[in-house]
Amino acid sequence: MVPRPPPPRRLGIDREYLETVLVELLEIPSPSGRTDHVMQYVGERLAGLGLPFSITRRGAIIASLDGDRDDVDRTLVVHTDTIGCMVRGLKENGRLAVRPIGTHSARFSEGAQVRIFTDDLDQVITGTILALKASGHRYNDEVDSQGVGWDHVEVRVDESVEDAAGLRSLGIDVGDFVALISTPLITPSGFVKARHLDDKAGVAAVLAGVKAVVETGVHVPVNAHLLITCTEEVGHGASHGVDSRVAEIVSVDTAVVAPEQQSREDAVCVAMADGVGPFDYHLSRRIAALASEHGVPCVRDVFVHYRSDLAATLESGADTRTALLGFGVDATHGHERTHMGGLVHLAELIGLYLQTDLVFPEWDAGGRGELEDFPSLAVQPANEEGPRDGPIGVD
Repeated sequence: MVPRPPPPRRLGIDREYLETVLVELLEIPSPSGRTDHVMQYVGERLAGLGLPFSITRRGAIIASLDGDRDDVDRTLVVHTDTIGCMVRGLKENGRLAVRPIGTHSARFSEGAQVRIFTDDLDQVITGTILALKASGHRYNDEVDSQGVGWDHVEVRVDESVEDAAGLRSLGIDVGDFVALISTPLITPSGFVKARHLDDKAGVAAVLAGVKAVVETGVHVPVNAHLLITCTEEVGHGASHGVDSRVAEIVSVDTAVVAPEQQSREDAVCVAMADGVGPFDYHLSRRIAALASEHGVPCVRDVFVHYRSDLAATLESGADTRTALLGFGVDATHGHERTHMGGLVHLAELIGLYLQTDLVFPEWDAGGRGELEDFPSLAVQPANEEGPRDGPIGVD
């Protein structure tokens, strides 16, 4: 008789490791399109856990955690890229016009400290994003009445420049990246305040969860991949790196803490749908039930103005079940805040998930089959009376 595998158990999470990785990630600038440094860092952390990995042509990392089954895979996906800006013009007042990288409002970038990256890799130029009318002593009420948008802000460069020629002499040119400095702070009560928690807090939580699985040596039924992408904020996400053997893919990203949302900073969120559509019925409910069974604080939520790595996966036609796990973030893509307790719970749930089999182990391994073998009726019953003779909705 084949021994029954042990049930999943809630693992202890190395909170110090999680905090360290989170802060170090936040201190590495990585706007979409300029992510080589942060991917090097993640690669070093994966090597430290003993996980083999490869890097795609476009810079994504695919790591492997071996399980009992290698005929089918599951994937955890997170992203290291962040929102940011790019120089779109050198102004005659010695300042920079910028456009956003990713979707975010200039309202929340006013006052941001930035790094400007020129082609000289040894050069570090700092600056500040300011409204065009930034002096209250000069403009008085006009400071409040001016418009909001990227045409209403500019970057003040921390060098002695007075015109476009001076900017060019510094090596600054159109197309240079402008990264908003994160300035992370973890308060004594456990709140984490920083720009770019999306999705660096998710990366830290996934690494901490996988670390717990590796170091405790718990049973892993199914081969798992970690897909770390670097273009999610510009919509490309997990558009590559998901092969045909992947039966389940779980994205880890922010959960929206705001009025009329259920997400909380101190709990995990299982998103049931986002702006692209519902996630897999069976996988989402399976993970929510797993959290409930093991006492991991968890809520469900639905997001409207939102897309994740999974959007690109689904739009590319991948035949895989999808789910989205979130850590609650207040003021997303702005002055973000989450809580270490919620990140620890997220790492715990990731550890539990990796100890489970697929939702439908045999069916999902094959990928397709006959209607009478389709297993979902066990959890989502159809009309027991069979098909109707007339049109739906007509008695």
